[in-house]
Amino acid sequence: MTDIELAKKSLPGHSVALCSGGNVITDDRRGVASLLGLIDEGRDLRGCSAADKIVGKAAAMLFVKLGAAEVWADVASESGMSFLKAHGIRCGCRVLVKKIINRDGTGQCPMESTVAETDDVEAGILLLRQKLKTLQKRVV
Repeated sequence: MTDIELAKKSLPGHSVALCSGGNVITDDRRGVASLLGLIDEGRDLRGCSAADKIVGKAAAMLFVKLGAAEVWADVASESGMSFLKAHGIRCGCRVLVKKIINRDGTGQCPMESTVAETDDVEAGILLLRQKLKTLQKRVV
């Protein structure tokens, strides 16, 4: 079984599954928090294959930062897939949508909106961290 097949098989019940050399890592944090957490842990995931529930441009930027070689999503936005392809990452999805919708179904995902105007991965990650802090403050 290939790494991408193993990542896809491991995804149900998790937010994201990454596989490299047959070793699988899963994470259950919501949204981009999973990928930001993996970045913060400093794991060397270069060349991994990943399966994710939802991949918009925000998640795509984080996969670029992680050094993923291949990404598959249940649902992906056009901008997310384009960003991955532009960075030489093989990608595919079950359902391709124009944009990722927020959890309330009332508009675009706030993370996707946050990075819509930048193609710089490092700048995008800073913007995502700021947006996540703002959203977490509202919840408290």
